[in-house]
Amino acid sequence: MSATPWDERYRDGRDGWELGHPAPPLEAFLRSDRRAPQPPARVLVPGCGRGHEAALLAELGFAVVGLDFSREAIQRARQLHGEGRAALRWIQADLFDQPALDAAGLQPASFQGVLEHTCFCAIDPAERQTYLQAVMRLLAPGGWLLGLFWCHQRPGGPPWGSDADALAQQLSAAGLQQCVWEPAQGSAPERDNEWLGLWRR
Repeated sequence: MSATPWDERYRDGRDGWELGHPAPPLEAFLRSDRRAPQPPARVLVPGCGRGHEAALLAELGFAVVGLDFSREAIQRARQLHGEGRAALRWIQADLFDQPALDAAGLQPASFQGVLEHTCFCAIDPAERQTYLQAVMRLLAPGGWLLGLFWCHQRPGGPPWGSDADALAQQLSAAGLQQCVWEPAQGSAPERDNEWLGLWRR
């Protein structure tokens, strides 16, 4: 897949998934839920877009890498949240391009956490297994995947929908152990049927 259509969406303001702030269910969970992962940890945010969740994690004390294959997205993340801080780094690369990740210093088992928001629903469902393989390769043993998954049932995409039960099975089959899997609370009005999940390797 080419990054060009996504670059055009950012340039033209057609990034309809953009909330202008971290997703409320993720922010509430990270700030106040006793089950939430705690810093210090090195965390990857794939498909970080404008970087709101990555910046939130850095604020909370995590060392964060925001990754997106859209150059426009990374430029906007840098403009909004800055760059050069030790706790927050932006990388323009494809999650599925292992040589590019290696060249950027994103080695296997080099992260204690991955935060998922709108990357999983942006990729074709046929590539979701590849996504999970990439996450498992980057996660250290005992590492976690925290995600807000859009389980809408509308045809087509992106954003592509999911079935909550089938998705839980897919994550388990990938080698992740379910810690939290529940309907999200406080989602944006336009984000129906979001599910919040915390999974550990």
